Amino acid sequence: MCSTQTLYMTRVSVFRKEHFNAAHRLHCEEWDQETNARIFGKCNNPNYHGHNYELHVKVTGEVDPKSGFVFDLKILSDLIREHVLEVFDHKNLNLDLPYFKDINPTAENICVVIYDILRPKIEEKYDIKIRLFETERNYVEYPEN
Repeated sequence: MCSTQTLYMTRVSVFRKEHFNAAHRLHCEEWDQETNARIFGKCNNPNYHGHNYELHVKVTGEVDPKSGFVFDLKILSDLIREHVLEVFDHKNLNLDLPYFKDINPTAENICVVIYDILRPKIEEKYDIKIRLFETERNYVEYPEN
């Protein structure tokens, strides 16, 4: 049975968690090797290195009175798979993805790029937030509020 009773325009957040693996090198051409090594550490390895990224996509909106959903998580899963995982997984971010032609593939920049990819695919009535874990202890989130 589908209820037509609303929950007073209640806003709820739903989340989808995914994983992808990718390699990158953090490097600034304007700096010398010593500065790059000092700033970026092992992320400046000339032969690249990889991470097992964990991606959380948060969608916030009003609960639909008919379905009881905020957003169909199957649709969200499909959007992430098609537009993020199939693009990023097992790639060298520096060499394989045009998004990082002119920007360093830091966790911060990857997070913003993923947001920019997904935002146009999800109606504006929903707020979205991307959280990207580069390691178990280090993660970034965009937008910040």
